[in-house]
Amino acid sequence: MLDSMVFKSILSHSFDFPVKVNYADGTTKQYGGNGIPEAIITFHDNIPIKKLIKSPSICLGEAYMNGIIDIKGSIQKIIASAYRSEGSFLRNAHIKKYHPHQNHSEKKNQADIHSHYDIGDDFYKLWLDKTMTYSCAYFENANDSLYQAQMNKIHHILKKLNPKPNKTLLDIGCGWGTLMLTAAQEYNLNVTGITLSEKQFNYVNNQIQKLGLQDKAKVILEDYRELKHAPFDYITSVGMFEHVGHKELPNYFKIIDKYLKNNGVAVIHGITRQQGGASNAWLDKYIFPGGYIPGLVENVTDIVKSRLQLSDLESLRRHYQHTLEIWDKNFNEHRTEIIKLMGERFTRMWDLYLQACAASFEAGNIDVMQFQLTKGPSGINLPMTREYMN
Repeated sequence: MLDSMVFKSILSHSFDFPVKVNYADGTTKQYGGNGIPEAIITFHDNIPIKKLIKSPSICLGEAYMNGIIDIKGSIQKIIASAYRSEGSFLRNAHIKKYHPHQNHSEKKNQADIHSHYDIGDDFYKLWLDKTMTYSCAYFENANDSLYQAQMNKIHHILKKLNPKPNKTLLDIGCGWGTLMLTAAQEYNLNVTGITLSEKQFNYVNNQIQKLGLQDKAKVILEDYRELKHAPFDYITSVGMFEHVGHKELPNYFKIIDKYLKNNGVAVIHGITRQQGGASNAWLDKYIFPGGYIPGLVENVTDIVKSRLQLSDLESLRRHYQHTLEIWDKNFNEHRTEIIKLMGERFTRMWDLYLQACAASFEAGNIDVMQFQLTKGPSGINLPMTREYMN
């Protein structure tokens, strides 16, 4: 009874649009205003308040994964509302924020990467675009397809390097290789990609052979901290620094400085927070082991300490929100196949993950930014204005 009363109290301050909640004790409450509810949350069993207080993200995430909670309507809209609402279960000062202990040794990083990126290409192919790009797209036009927006992003990053033919590029955390292979094919760069994912390594190697780029491109299966092939004229790193951890971030930027030639240019694209660094216990346990979202000030401080200089900074928050919304739409269009491939619990988990991330970007809880860096005075060897980036 007490647990139910506490839940009702917390949820009463969690929504800014009409939400109906069916509780396990048989009672029903509506929050966020009158009118027809835009979402319905149903608790099929009581949830101990102790679990919520210790870690609301794990408690509620597991309850949804296990079918204890069902949601009719947009999960994204519910979570975005909870981020906006003072006193919600995501912002209540009395609820403890559990921060997992994280280890970012080379061995642990390899295990973490395998747990996420080596789930299987068949799974990712169902909802990513044909480039297999698993990071924020860039929508130059409202009607851009996901594929076009991902290619826009690749060119947007490469143009920021102001690249010259036959120069060298290192792509740290190269994913399925679209950026590095585009750089080799269309910008005539000599490219090296590095990854810890065996599936991505094999995929990129196959693409290099298929495209006949053996003389222009290579991929290395190795921890980025152990790379011996340096320095490079240009460095890119997309969606990487979220994986290195709070303690390892200063070293990450120092290594970029080490691998970059004097007066070279780097473009680093990753998820950050304007409010300061944070981790999420549910994401750490089920989706991104070792994941840590650094704060904007934290990143800039580590950049400056590494001797690199910041020459341009761009927020793409709305672009990542839209990317995730498209991914989740694709995901649910293939939901039956994903259930057969991965199981019901996994499918609920990933749907929650995609919608929760979209909500977090929508509410401004997290951001994604591109840092253009130079090893030398800011903007050295770059044009005076930003037109070359377009």
